[in-house]
Amino acid sequence: MTRTTTWWRYVLLALAAIVFAFPFYFMVVGAFQENPTNTPDEMFPTSGWTFGNFTAINARIDLLGSLANSLIFTAGVLLGTVTFGLLAGYALARLDFRGKSATWVLMMLVQMVPFQLLMIPLYVQITRSYGLGDTYLGMILPFLINTTAVFIFTQFFKALPKEMFEAARIDGASELRILRSVAVPMVRPALVTVVLVTFIGPWNEFLWPFLITKDTSLQPLAVSLANYISNAAQSTANPNGAILAGATALAFPVVILFLLFQRYFTASDIGAAVKG
Repeated sequence: MTRTTTWWRYVLLALAAIVFAFPFYFMVVGAFQENPTNTPDEMFPTSGWTFGNFTAINARIDLLGSLANSLIFTAGVLLGTVTFGLLAGYALARLDFRGKSATWVLMMLVQMVPFQLLMIPLYVQITRSYGLGDTYLGMILPFLINTTAVFIFTQFFKALPKEMFEAARIDGASELRILRSVAVPMVRPALVTVVLVTFIGPWNEFLWPFLITKDTSLQPLAVSLANYISNAAQSTANPNGAILAGATALAFPVVILFLLFQRYFTASDIGAAVKG
């Protein structure tokens, strides 16, 4: 590969990065502007900066409280997804039991069913049968087990050398000990992937929390912002700025999480655990 070809490749990658990052740039700049516009001569403003857009949102929806609700909701979903995903993925990949193939096929079929089709029966079951309406647990419960996470963990566990597990069993380790001390450290990329993918889902989830709770003190940020944009944003002095400020507040934690964990997106050295 010539130096000229390499140079053009970097130029194209840089242009693609700019194109993908521009909407986020426009959102952040508009969130801190007194009068955000999309005219070309104001793409790089040098004045008119303000925190008033965030103040306007906080005056209507309790921005910090909604952020805390989103964190509780998302953390509960993450805990359940990682815990049950690891256990189910390990069992499907490394244990032999009756009905294993049927369980795998059933899990794949569940992935084909849109959550929206199950939303109404789940709502009736959780609110009427379990009495969990207007509670954090009611919001979290339908998302505790994520079949996508189970699939990712299963595929990663299958890629690990079977000699590792046989050696651990010969040494007398239990299956939970093998999972904790042998398997999990080797699938860190899968763990990070599941955390990031799962975080984005509940963090941006609107329909289910909106159905399950009408108590504004429990509503996550996505629900509060949707209500604010549809009912109150147009009455502010700067509607566009308020909407962009809300979008920035919702997107900022996802960006921070990605920046913190992106360095773990590396292939694990699974061959190092096997001699020869």
